[in-house]
Amino acid sequence: MNDMTTMTDNRLDQCSAGKPQLNDCFVEIPGGQVFVRTWLPAVIQSDVPMVLLHDSLGSVAQWRSFPQQLAEHLQRPVIAYDRLGFGLSTPRQSLPSFDFITEEAEVVFPVLCQALNIDHYCLVGHSVGGAMAIAIASLHPRECKAVITLAAPVEIHDRLLEGIEEAKQFFAHTESFNKLRKWHGEKTRWVLDAWTETWLADDFSSWTIYPYLSKITSPVLAMHGDSDEYGPASLSVRIAEGVKGRGQQATIAQCGHIPHAEQTEAVLNLISAFLQNAKDGG
Repeated sequence: MNDMTTMTDNRLDQCSAGKPQLNDCFVEIPGGQVFVRTWLPAVIQSDVPMVLLHDSLGSVAQWRSFPQQLAEHLQRPVIAYDRLGFGLSTPRQSLPSFDFITEEAEVVFPVLCQALNIDHYCLVGHSVGGAMAIAIASLHPRECKAVITLAAPVEIHDRLLEGIEEAKQFFAHTESFNKLRKWHGEKTRWVLDAWTETWLADDFSSWTIYPYLSKITSPVLAMHGDSDEYGPASLSVRIAEGVKGRGQQATIAQCGHIPHAEQTEAVLNLISAFLQNAKDGG
């Protein structure tokens, strides 16, 4: 890592136990610092990292044990970061612009990669993180070797809006709000508003992922739960069929909006098989 990163030196001596070593750091990007965690498996078969992009209420910590399991399963590094305003990253005052997905791909992600000395990567994005992964792959085709989306949105539709409205009401209760506060602290109100007030806004109603899809040459695996409360599994079919490169779709049985938590083994196996078959998956 170069001078743009400030190491917290949370390196855990876990390699002897066969568990991934953890490296934590903060990276300077436009607008502040983002918290980054890297899982390094004891045995590395590929040095092309899997970079995780979290959902609208997510953070590094909310991936829980999945990054460690992914690193062990694939035997390659796994990297996750808190976007600005989330988790341990710098707070934000104003809500994101309606171009926040493209901005993450154009502005933030290249700086992050430069700071971490990442030349090539595979992306794993959950929910809106999946949309960001698609945007990144479309703008940086040489660097991106593969894309995996988990419950990614495709466009604004009634079921999505209804789910967000229900979530907004759920978090209006103090007990529910405090559960989210565990992950974001004083930033929790901003995190919640950044999701609900952006996605429910009339000016955001025309957003769609389609302009990115046709530019993607990397292989793409689009996964979706068969019981996802925010959209049908057919959304992942649209992603797989819309990319210029090879697209693969998988519907996860007995699964809602968080496949990597609800059906972890199935997701790990699908990712592993997909990367083995992907010509440029590293």
